Amino acid sequence: MPELPEVETVRRGLTLAMEGVVITQADVNRPDLRWPFPVDMAARLTGKRVERLRRRSKYILMDLDSGETLLVHLGMSGRMLVSGDPLGQFVHRHPAPEKHDHVVFHMANNARITFNDPRRFGAMDLMETASADAHKLLAVLGPEPLGNDFHESHLIAAFKNKNSPVKSVLLDQRIVSGLGNIYVCEALFRAKIHPTRKAGKISGARVAGLVPIIREVLAEAIEAGGSSLRDFRQADGELGYFQHSFDAYGREGDPCKRSGCTGQIRRIVQSGRSSFYCTQCQR
Repeated sequence: MPELPEVETVRRGLTLAMEGVVITQADVNRPDLRWPFPVDMAARLTGKRVERLRRRSKYILMDLDSGETLLVHLGMSGRMLVSGDPLGQFVHRHPAPEKHDHVVFHMANNARITFNDPRRFGAMDLMETASADAHKLLAVLGPEPLGNDFHESHLIAAFKNKNSPVKSVLLDQRIVSGLGNIYVCEALFRAKIHPTRKAGKISGARVAGLVPIIREVLAEAIEAGGSSLRDFRQADGELGYFQHSFDAYGREGDPCKRSGCTGQIRRIVQSGRSSFYCTQCQR
C-alpha cells in the first residue's frame, strides 16, 4: 500500500500534466473498483478544468471548476501513469490500452492519465469541494504530519495513558494521517524507540522528539521520489529510490547502520504487519 511519500510523489507528477488543464474526455471502463463509481462519473468529469491537485493523507484530491472534487485512492496496486505531455515533462508516448486501465483522462494539452489497477483495491469518489472535509474517508483523519497542526503538544497528548504499542498509535490515522508501516518503522529506528513499547510509558521529551524525526523521514522519502515497492510507480513511470536508504525496514538480519552500534535488525509481527528494529539501540 503506497504511503504518504508515494502518494505525494504521484500528486506532484500529475500536477505538471493536469493542473489548470481541461479534461476533454474521461473514460470509465468498468462500474466499480473497491466500491461503485459515482453516478455519471465520466460525464461529470468530461469538459471540466482541473483547478488544483492536492493531497490529504493517502488520498489525491482533484478540485474541478464544476465545484466538485474527485477523490482518488491508489489502493494496493493502483497506478496513475502520464503519457504524451507536450511540455516535455514526461517522455512516454501513449501506450496501447491494457486490461486493467479502468479510468482514463484525456487532457486538452494532449496528455493522457491512465488509472491502472490490477487488484482493483483502489477507489474514486466525487464530492462537493466546499464540503470535502466532511467526506466519510476524510472526516476521521488526524493532522497531516508535515502540517502545522502536527506538533509536540498534539503528540504528547495523544500518547498520554495509551497502553497500545507506540507503533500502533502512530499508525492510527485519527492521531496522525498518512503514516504507514514503512515510515513508522524508520522513524522509530531514528528515535531509538522499540516498536512494542507502550506509548503511554514513553517520556514527553522522547515523544516530542518524534515530531521532527517523522517530518525528516517523510521529507527525505518525498525528495527521493517515494519508495518503489511491488507495484508502485511514479506518475511518469519512473521508480522511486528511497528503499535503498532504509535503515530498518526490510533489513532483517543485517547489522545496524548506526555508528558504534553492534546490534542487528530483527523482524517481528505486530497486528499482522512486519516491524523491523535494532536489537540493541532501540529501547
